[in-house]
Amino acid sequence: MNPQQGGLSHRTHGFAHPARNVSALGIEPGMKVADFGAGSGAYVNLIAGALLGSGTVYAIDIQKDLLRRIKNDAEKHGHANVEILSGDLEEEGGSKLGSVLNLVLISNLLFQVRDKDAILIEAARVLKPGGRVAIIDWSESFGGLGPTKEMVVTKEAAYEHARKAGLTFVKEFPAGTHHYGLIFRKTSEDARRA
Repeated sequence: MNPQQGGLSHRTHGFAHPARNVSALGIEPGMKVADFGAGSGAYVNLIAGALLGSGTVYAIDIQKDLLRRIKNDAEKHGHANVEILSGDLEEEGGSKLGSVLNLVLISNLLFQVRDKDAILIEAARVLKPGGRVAIIDWSESFGGLGPTKEMVVTKEAAYEHARKAGLTFVKEFPAGTHHYGLIFRKTSEDARRA
């Protein structure tokens, strides 16, 4: 993963709607959720709030300075259920988590990484059976914001990366202007293959 990537996601969530997207993810108190490539933490505090003081949200990024900022923001908001983890999600076991999660959020990350399959494989690995992966990414390049046209990961490509990771499509949701939102599930059959 390129060290500049976390900062890029910090600048490119402007057209997505984090609050509306978090409400579409079906987060419930007590869940364990990871934000892969948390960047500036646009989703972390919203997820922590949706957990209503129980459960945990893991902010995972390769850039330690961004993780420190996320932790400081969580403390300012009184969210004691935010854990930060430094890791390279393109490496096997890079999240440093076991199969304990109910949900993995991958927002504006796929277009930034070289090994998109590795990200989805790691997401599937850390899910409990029945756990879900939500992918939010740019549907197009827009006026110099977000990814270049060559970097865009189409919705169809995201489906294919998720399929290769053994995830089953659940639904699509509106994720904001110039973005798509997809939810996949790890089934019991997927868990046996993992």
